[in-house]
Amino acid sequence: MEASLPRFRRLAVSAQSFRRLALASAVILVLIVASGATVRLTGSGLGCDQWPGCQAGKVYPDTGYHSYVEFSNRVESGFVIFVTLATFLASLRVPGLERWVRWVAGAAFLTSLLQAPLGAVTVHYKLNPYLVGSHFLLSIVALTLGILVALEAWNIRGEPVTRGVRWLAMVSAVSCGALLFSGVAATAAGPHSGGTAVPRIWRLEPAVYVHVRATAIFALTFAALLVWLNIRGSRHIRGALIVLGLLVVQMVIGEIQYRTHLPLGLVIAHVTLSAVVWAATVVFVATLWRPSRMA
Repeated sequence: MEASLPRFRRLAVSAQSFRRLALASAVILVLIVASGATVRLTGSGLGCDQWPGCQAGKVYPDTGYHSYVEFSNRVESGFVIFVTLATFLASLRVPGLERWVRWVAGAAFLTSLLQAPLGAVTVHYKLNPYLVGSHFLLSIVALTLGILVALEAWNIRGEPVTRGVRWLAMVSAVSCGALLFSGVAATAAGPHSGGTAVPRIWRLEPAVYVHVRATAIFALTFAALLVWLNIRGSRHIRGALIVLGLLVVQMVIGEIQYRTHLPLGLVIAHVTLSAVVWAATVVFVATLWRPSRMA
């Protein structure tokens, strides 16, 4: 073991290889949100009632549809841990990489790794809705960290803006986070909260009421930011329009799913797109806080 450490220290990872790993990490962190949402919304969370194996004495699933859905999510979670670990280890060997990037890459790996014991605890407590919601929110934290690493790996920056605009963007990010949190509550209160045996933590109507208001707050703060960028002719307007477009699609899907009594496919699309909206918001806000070094 001691002999292998000097060899590891002598290894160097190219910036191009690190960029690819960081991008793969960010992408798979989005995909795991979709996978986890599918498990919950199909009521498959107890499809494998043991951990790390699926059933008692059996590693692989053999009890039907729900066990395959849950086990597939576990396999993908394993890939997430592997890719985030590879990204973290690579960050240690990229010449000239800033120290904070290594710390964030390590935090992304650690957050992804923590999903495994949290999943075991969630299964043990028969899909306690607070634990299930924590699973989703921890995925969002890992996704945020992965995106920040990818942005630095690809040196994605933007033109400088005033401090007031940066803080307005931060307020928009916080309101987007509140939108995600209220969405978790609405899902936990709805018919796809994880199965008929999973207790609801709220009634659907008030949960949706809060979620709609959270959407309005995010839309208003983001609209103010969009207007300012348009008036100043900022290049950041392109990123803002991408976030706005995704938000509009998300709102349309949300309205349709509510009026059509929450069909499963639309709910999965809605939850998955929420992660995409968050990812786009993080990228957009980060570029406002990361001016080009040439500026």
